[in-house]
Order: sequence, then C-alpha cells, then structure tokens
Amino acid sequence: MPTRPVLLYDGDCGFCTTAVRLAERLVRPRCATVPWQYADLTALGVTRERAGYEVLWVTPTGAVHGGAQAVAKALLSAGGAWPVVGASLTLPPLRWAAAGLYRLVAANRHRLPGGTAACAAPGPDLAPTRHTPQDTP
Repeated sequence: MPTRPVLLYDGDCGFCTTAVRLAERLVRPRCATVPWQYADLTALGVTRERAGYEVLWVTPTGAVHGGAQAVAKALLSAGGAWPVVGASLTLPPLRWAAAGLYRLVAANRHRLPGGTAACAAPGPDLAPTRHTPQDTP
C-alpha cells in the first residue's frame, strides 16, 4: 500500500490529464497523481473497470473514493481554502449535485477542450456494480 493517498486518473484522456496537471499547479493536493494505466491496481485494491470508469482517490489504508468524492478528497488534502470547498462537496445536497455534474462531465469529456475520441468514457455496461461504504451517500 502507498504511504500517501493516490489519485488515479485516465492517462489516455487529454481532458483528464490536463485537469490533473491544472489541479497539481493550482490546488496542490497532497497525493501522488498516477494514470491508472501505469498503476499497480491490484496493490491498490482497484479493478481495471472501475479505474476506467472514474477518477479514484485511494488512501494509504486502502479506502477507495470515486468520482466527485475523489475530487472532494483531493481538495480536502490541499492547503488554503480548498479544504472548505472539498468539505462542502461531501455534504448533501452539494454532494448529490457534484455527483451529477461529475457524471455529466465524464460522459462528455471527449467533447471538452483537450478531449479526443479516446477520452470517451465506458458505457453503463462497464460501470462498477459494487461500491464500497465510502462511496455511498
């Protein structure tokens, strides 16, 4: 297991890579940022399907948070005012809105700046079927 949190993202997606690089510069989350294609997913306790479906935040203890909650965890780990933003994204109703916005962006990332056809997210048939307790509202 890693000694600090890991943010897994789709390294084949130009939009995702650009977003992560921007977050590294502006937000400065306290984590390792790793394309899931180059990560030891088994060691992190993550399936290839789930990593391809959403951004993931994996804690040193093995807890996995996906999608908007992974973004919230990254914001919570940063300095400045970012933890306030991250904390607000964990509370209803903002949590629900953030989850919906995340899914909308993920479904259309190939249409966003930097996106290509390779950025198209997998369809619902590839969506993970099991979620950990950390992922439930």
